[in-house]
Amino acid sequence: MKMRLFTLLVMIVCLSLVSATPGAVARGADPTASSPAAQEQSQHVRLVDILGGSVGGFTVQGNYAYLGVGYRFSILDVSDPIQPAVVGQSGILLDSVRGVFVTGSYAYVTVASAGLYIFNISNPAAPAWVGFYDTPGWAEDVAVAGSYAFIADNDKGLRVVDVSNPAAPTEIGFYDTPGIAVAVSVAGSYAYVADYDHGLRVVDVSNPAAPIEIGFYDTPGQAQGVAVAGSYVYIADYNKGLRIVDVSNPAAPTEIGFYQTPVSIGSALNVTVRGGYAYLAYDKGGLRILDVSNPATPTLVGIFEGSVGAVALAGEYAYVHSGALRIVDISNPTAPAEVGFYDPPLRYVWDLAIAGNTAYVTDANNLRVIDVSAPASATQTGFYSLPGLTKGVAVTGSYAYVADSDKGLRILDVSDPAAITELGFFDTAGSAQDVAVAGSYAYVADFDRGLRVIDISDPAAPVEVGFYDPPAGQSMSVAVVGDYAYLADVSYTGVGGGLRVVDISNPAAPTEVGYHSTLCRAAKDVVVAGNYAYVAATGCHLVILDISEPTNPTFTGMLYKSGLDNGVALDGSIAYLAGSNGLSVVDVSDPAAPKQVDFYSTTAWLERVAVSDGYVYATATFDGLFILQYLPHSIYLPMVTRN
Repeated sequence: MKMRLFTLLVMIVCLSLVSATPGAVARGADPTASSPAAQEQSQHVRLVDILGGSVGGFTVQGNYAYLGVGYRFSILDVSDPIQPAVVGQSGILLDSVRGVFVTGSYAYVTVASAGLYIFNISNPAAPAWVGFYDTPGWAEDVAVAGSYAFIADNDKGLRVVDVSNPAAPTEIGFYDTPGIAVAVSVAGSYAYVADYDHGLRVVDVSNPAAPIEIGFYDTPGQAQGVAVAGSYVYIADYNKGLRIVDVSNPAAPTEIGFYQTPVSIGSALNVTVRGGYAYLAYDKGGLRILDVSNPATPTLVGIFEGSVGAVALAGEYAYVHSGALRIVDISNPTAPAEVGFYDPPLRYVWDLAIAGNTAYVTDANNLRVIDVSAPASATQTGFYSLPGLTKGVAVTGSYAYVADSDKGLRILDVSDPAAITELGFFDTAGSAQDVAVAGSYAYVADFDRGLRVIDISDPAAPVEVGFYDPPAGQSMSVAVVGDYAYLADVSYTGVGGGLRVVDISNPAAPTEVGYHSTLCRAAKDVVVAGNYAYVAATGCHLVILDISEPTNPTFTGMLYKSGLDNGVALDGSIAYLAGSNGLSVVDVSDPAAPKQVDFYSTTAWLERVAVSDGYVYATATFDGLFILQYLPHSIYLPMVTRN
């Protein structure tokens, strides 16, 4: 559902079992709300804060990089490329940032499902929202020429918005391209649109109120990025590399050159051109610098390794990103070298554990420690970088136990968050996904090697004492209660996925004693309370099993709904499901008939969820940490924060 805004300031109406329908917002209302448009669907859930997120769209002008970080627009001082520093940021926006274009004192920001935002950036320390236009599609990219913003709006084509009055942007024309408009560049009277499966579209915008296509070139791949230099258009064409198209006759664009790499290198996502060189961003093949002084024969001259999603140029530096922003010296195009980087906190988030007023969050290859004593202003107090891709985390006392993917179990002393130290580790020899701790043992769910039982009585020297390798399925999550471990298994082979009950009374010889399929072979997470196991199962959503007899788990109830659910947490009679399209609030007071009572929609993919002191914490794979609150006897109209 398209995100809509609300004109009212925050109102909390304490009514018992009373419902209300939130109203749609008028154009021009402040879109920097503390809630994404999910409030359109939720009456009792409010967004308290969002922390972190990956780098989205960006551009660089002078001493500043203007970029999206998750659900915020941020400004980074890059006058010293070795030490870039955030100087200002917006409030929480309604979705993640996709594109940024800066001209004069204004930044034009496309925000996925929420449209175009306009910020006054004359004071970089305090970017001020001034205007907003909600496009009908998914705003991917923007270019501004004169008084007009040209927006690549996904399946809604090219939108032309009059921004002569930044406080009241107004659409005056559009052209519905045949494909999916993902990028746009404007030169002279023409807009050049990367239209995915439909290649390059050349649109005459001399009359902005009536844009019309006059030519096209159907590239062999999927057009992702577009740049214009002179009479040539350069197209990042996904698995078909770089295509160079002569547009001297816009009505008859003609390919004159290309650069193709092996498929193993990855896919071309973005391109920019300057001074006879094309800078091509590959998702796996890094930044490739091509000499295009002769466009018919582009020649590779330099490579910056890594995963690169986009590239912008300023001075002698290329700015590239794949989650983080990396600054690359290109003064010698044949030998690009990284000189600095900005790594936003919480940019690839998986799991979390909460102990007291502290949240421990796994993020890319980090464990981050977040003070949540005041959830609306949560702050990072420490972090520790680990060698693998951090997944599950459990905390007991002064120790954090991290499932570190192919690097096994890592044990960290977190008694001082500002000075975390690693005490010991054990390589599970597979892919550690989750961990639970009980007594002197850590129980690791390993995707490739089932349940591993590790003696942690000496944290500096953990040792495996037993294991259970299921005959089918891949272990994703584990919960331990008493003498039993409950394994949530995914199956990609068609058999074996579900909940496995393993007797761990003898840690040296864990034995499966019970099993129940979740019916959809994709059990992702499990929590156990009383006589029931609550399983988040992608495709089946919430499956409740009676485990009063662990040797014979039986089906009790199921909630089926749209989306793909990945995580589950329990707070009394309420279960929270984290999934592909938001947070579900489920009444499980009757386990045989679970009922969804509220839903908070996000475009972010939620992975895991935890509950503490009335607050719900949900990890978003690429968009940071969401902090929400569910109060069933109150009706929330959206809070509004101003810059």
